[in-house]
Amino acid sequence: MLPVIYSDEFLDHITGPYHPEKPERLRAIVNALKTANFAEKIEWVNPQPVKPELMSWIEIAHHQTYIKKVKDIASSGGGYLDGDTPISPRSYDVALLAVSAWLDGVNEVLTRENPAFVLARPPGHHAESDTGMGFCLFSNAAIAALYALQQAGVNRVAILDWDVHHGNGTQAIVETHSQIAYCSLHQYPAYPGTGKASEKGLHNNVLNLPIPPGSDITTYQPLWESLILPFLTKFQPDLLIVSAGYDALEDDGLASVNLQPEDFGLFTEHSLGITRKILFGLEGGYDLQTLSKSVVATIEICCI
Repeated sequence: MLPVIYSDEFLDHITGPYHPEKPERLRAIVNALKTANFAEKIEWVNPQPVKPELMSWIEIAHHQTYIKKVKDIASSGGGYLDGDTPISPRSYDVALLAVSAWLDGVNEVLTRENPAFVLARPPGHHAESDTGMGFCLFSNAAIAALYALQQAGVNRVAILDWDVHHGNGTQAIVETHSQIAYCSLHQYPAYPGTGKASEKGLHNNVLNLPIPPGSDITTYQPLWESLILPFLTKFQPDLLIVSAGYDALEDDGLASVNLQPEDFGLFTEHSLGITRKILFGLEGGYDLQTLSKSVVATIEICCI
C-alpha cells in the first residue's frame, strides 16, 4: 500500500476565482486517484493535527517575524504577501497542516522504507526564510529535510525539485547544510529568475539544471543519465524528497516546457533507482487534466 497523505482542509486555503493555485487542483487529483486502476493499492492517510512542537521545526527554516506576519494577515481576514501570493482567513492554519503532512510523510517513508505522496497545499519551494512568494507560504520540502535529519538512521537527505520553476526558497534554506543535497530542473529564463548552473552550494551540494523554453523529454533524459543520477547516487541519501511540481507539462499555461504526463512516470522510475525511500510532495501544476494524469503516473510506478 502506498500512503497518500491528504485532508479536505487543504481546500480551505482560498486564493480567489482566477488564481491558478486553487483548491480544484487537489479535487482533480483525488478524483483521478480514486478511479485509477490501482486505487486499491493506495492508503489514504489523514495528516496529524497541528501540535505545538511543529513550530520548532518551522522556526528552523523561517524567521519568527515572518511566521507571525502570515498568522496576522490570516487573522485580520486575509490579504497578500505579494501580488501572486494570497492569504485567506484559514491559510495560516492550512499551511501549518501542510507542513505537518510533509513531516508525517517523512515518518511514513522511514517506517515503511517505501514511497509516500503528500497531497497538500499551499506549495512551498519558493518560500524563503523571511518571506513567502510564488504561491508559497512555508518551505515544506526544506523543513521536511531538516526534520528527517533528526530521525534515527538518517545522515543524508537529498531533495529533487522537478517543478518547472526553480525552488529558490528550498535552495536558500538548505545550501549551507553539508547533509542535504539539492537538485533542481527548471525552465530558464522563467520565474523567479534564480537557479544558475554556476551555483554549487557551500559543500558542492547543489546541482541546478536550467532547461530552455520549448524543451521536452529529449532534453531531460540525457540530463538524468549524465548528471542527475550520478549526483544523487554519489550523495547516497538515506531519504529522497521530491518537490513534485507538474507545471513543466505542455498544456500548463505558467511555463513553456513540453513534457507529457507519462514523462513523470519515467522520472519516478529513475528516482526509485536511487532509493525506495522517497517522499513525493506536491508543488506546482495548474492544468487540471494533465496535472492529475501526471500524479497518477507517478504513483502508479511506485505501486508496481
